[in-house]
Formats: sequence, C-alpha cells, structure tokens
Amino acid sequence: MLKIAKVKKGGLGHCLGLDRGDEIVAFDGEECVDELDYAYVLSSSAFSMTVRSKQGELVDVQVEKEEDETLDVEFEKEEKIRTCHNKCLFCFVDQMPKGMRETLYVKDDDYAMSFTCGNFVTLTNLKDCELDRIIRLKMSPLYVSVHTMNPDLRCKLLTNRFAGKIVDQIEKLVAGGISLHCQAVVVPGLNDGEELAYTARELFKYYPAVRDLACVPTGLTKYRDGLHPIADVDKSYCEKMLSLIDDLNAEFGVPFLLPADEYFVRAGRELKPVSFYGDFSQIENGIGMTSKFLQEFSDGLQALPDNLRFKKGKKSLLISGVSAAKILPSAVKKAEEKIAGLSVAVLPVENEFFGKSVTCTGLLTGRDIVAAVKEYEKETGRVDEIVLPADTMKEFEEVFLCGMTLKEMRKALPKSKIRVNRKGGAGLVEILATK
Repeated sequence: MLKIAKVKKGGLGHCLGLDRGDEIVAFDGEECVDELDYAYVLSSSAFSMTVRSKQGELVDVQVEKEEDETLDVEFEKEEKIRTCHNKCLFCFVDQMPKGMRETLYVKDDDYAMSFTCGNFVTLTNLKDCELDRIIRLKMSPLYVSVHTMNPDLRCKLLTNRFAGKIVDQIEKLVAGGISLHCQAVVVPGLNDGEELAYTARELFKYYPAVRDLACVPTGLTKYRDGLHPIADVDKSYCEKMLSLIDDLNAEFGVPFLLPADEYFVRAGRELKPVSFYGDFSQIENGIGMTSKFLQEFSDGLQALPDNLRFKKGKKSLLISGVSAAKILPSAVKKAEEKIAGLSVAVLPVENEFFGKSVTCTGLLTGRDIVAAVKEYEKETGRVDEIVLPADTMKEFEEVFLCGMTLKEMRKALPKSKIRVNRKGGAGLVEILATK
C-alpha cells in the first residue's frame, strides 16, 4: 500500500482525482506493496489502480498516460527494512563491539534493496508469493548470498532450517527470467575445497542467468567470544584457493568465479587484469577493486604533463589498510618518478578497533588513523598533506565507523592538510599532482 503525501496541482494524479491521504492498494489487480510496484506500472501506457480514499471508499481508476509521464504524486516514506532471519556462523554484525551507531547493527536481508542497491540477500525470509512478485516486477539482477548449494550445509552455515530451499529458489528465479550475481563467504573447513567446487558447478548450470560467483574470505574481528570458531587464512591457504578457482574457471571457459582481492594480497600473487572483471558488478564485494584502482592510477599518471614539478617539494602521506599497503608502494613510486619534487609515503594503519586480523582500508576507524598518524609524525616529522580514502567514512556523511567525524579528525591532526580521495585511482593522481 502506498499512501499519498502530496499531489501536484494540474498533474495527472490531480486530474484523476487523487488527493493527499488516499492510499493506492493495487495496480492491475495485484497488491501494491511499495514504490517498486509503482515504478513497474509506470512503464505501461495504460493500467488500472485501486484507490482507498480518505473516507475509506475503494475506487478503481483507469490510467492512460504518455510513455515518460508519471502520476505527479509523492508518497509517504516508510523506513521499514526486511531484516535477516539467520544466525550465520560468519556474521560480521555479530562481531561488532557495543556502543556504535544503531544502524551498524541492522542485519538487512531485503530483496528490494538487493535490486535497487546491490545488497546481498539470502532469500530465507521470502514466501513463494514474494518470489512470484520478484519475477512479475522483473527485479533483475538480484545479488544473492548463496554460500553453498549443499542444502544441509547451508542450513548449518546460516543456522536456519529453511536455508536449504536455495536450490529451488534459484531454479524458480532463473526460470522466471531473473539473473543473479552470487556470493560465497568462504569458511575454512566448511564450504571451501570440494564443497566450493560443487557449489560452483551447480550454479554454473544456470549460466549466464547466474552471472558469477564471488568468493570472499570470512571477516574476523577480535569480538568473537562465544561464536563458532573460524580460522583465519594464511598464504598457503590463499594460494590453494586461487589455484582451485583458476582450475574451475578453466573448466567453465569463462571467469565465473571471482576471487576477492584479499586472496591475491595474502598469497602474494599478481592481480588479475581489469579485463577479467567485466563490468565490475561485484566491486563492492572487494572484487577487482584493486586492479581497477591501479589501472586508473596508471592512466592518470600518463595523462599528466611531463614537466610537472613542485619547486619547494611536497610530502604526501597515504592512509591505507594493511592489505592495500602491500600494493600501493610500487604505484606511488611511479608518481614520484613522474612528478619532480613529490615524496609519497604509504602508512599502513593496523586495525586496533576491530582487531589486527581486519586488514581492509574500508574498515579503518578514525581513532586508529589519528593514532597512527601521530606516531608517524613523531618519528618522521610533519607532512604537507594526508590523503584519506573516502571509503573509510559513511557514504553520504563524513563520519567514521567509530563515530569520529572528519572535522574532529582535522582538529586532532592540525599539522597537516587532510584531503579526501573520492575518485579512486584517478582521484589520487589528481591530489598528488596539485598543491
């Protein structure tokens, strides 16, 4: 049901008699659940809708419109998010310390957000009628946390007796014309090795409707008391994982399995070229992000003029997680060679907040960054600028996971200018090349 909050005077909705407070309960006889139903019917030039007036009267309204025309109405916003019904052995939210922002503890498992935002969902909280709705509204592609195609093992991994329905659910979605991006959070000793190979082969039966399978290591923090024991992965493990993925992709003839960048870093193996990742549909999963960044950085350097120089010199300090710090030095060395007078240092910040096993840049906190920079300044002296990756902060707000704001960080580190890189590899070149 959609409740109308505003009707534009003279718009189509106004002409049809819609008013503030009216509720749209159905389109073409199908229950209206949310604005996705509205977006779907707008693709038609003619449709019907059932409206409940403020007086409680149900009225059927016939709509005829131009291709790009809307009803010119606004709806009341509902902040309801479908949450997770699972108790996954590897859940990162369960490993969060207390006292953080409330939104960080929300376990979303909402298929609407999977379609609109690319969030991964398990499908365990869906009824058959909701799968039918996904197919009817052509909500494609979806991002699905499969983890394993072994029904019994999936029930164990998700601690949910209904989780084994995933095989039938994927079958139904694919038959209905829905394409899927899948992921497996790989837990050593459970869904890796032969189990992962089985999952990959079962999913590849639906290729290209099932477009890919991301393989992601389990994120482990220091807050795991009372949780299922999970071992961290070492160089040898990551080498075996990458070899298995290479063998399976060779068997399939396409790069169907997409390993997380972290496996390459820990194994000390060369990254895949950007061509391996296609349209980077799983980049938010840490898949291909490093290769894309390095390619953008290289292209940006080549585009700079050859005579670029800082006459008085310039010292830049790049903030990085421990993993990325193993990749960045060779790249910034090329920047120093290209730009006369530029000196760049990479500062690997250990994650004291979540634990040193968390090595990605995106999970660094403001307090850990401040502490690391102060120690660096104490040992080596001041720098001209501190370059901070934007993904250390909330997407639309300058606040770190620990609650510190960027403004507070600037006050804590007054000696150097803090510049935020929001444009990937090209953005880093732009910052390094300017005063």
